[in-house]
Amino acid sequence: MILTDIFSMILRLAELAFGAIVAGINGQYLHDVRDTDSWDQGRFIYTEVVAGIAIFLSIVWLFPFAGSFVHWPVDLVISICWFVAFGLLVNLLNDTCGYVFDWDNVSFRHGDQCGKWKAVIAFSFLSAICWLVSAIVGVFWVRDHEARAYRRRTWYRSRV
Repeated sequence: MILTDIFSMILRLAELAFGAIVAGINGQYLHDVRDTDSWDQGRFIYTEVVAGIAIFLSIVWLFPFAGSFVHWPVDLVISICWFVAFGLLVNLLNDTCGYVFDWDNVSFRHGDQCGKWKAVIAFSFLSAICWLVSAIVGVFWVRDHEARAYRRRTWYRSRV
């Protein structure tokens, strides 16, 4: 029980950190291009919204409660949203900054926009994986606890 709570907190902290990194880098880019048409920046706005929702939910569910894994359907939906954001950003990059999985220039430096985009792509993928693992662990946790509830003995059948 304690191991699942610790594992849940580690996953939620990772989800919070990855969402904050994506929101920060992506928010800076959106601030820099604030005078352009918003339709051209739709995939970045979508990624920022997903990052904001992920940050909010990871903060709310960070602290372990008895049902911390009951939210696995929402974890799965957020994971799918992160995978969609990942795909949109990879599709945008489309070899303009070199091969998308060439991580040599991933950085947070000022002025290296290709490195920043690749950092957003990398942390979007990592966040999607964390949310997916959280959903999978939640499915097994809920399934195990439902099976335990059916195995409980009532007071009149105890062998005490």
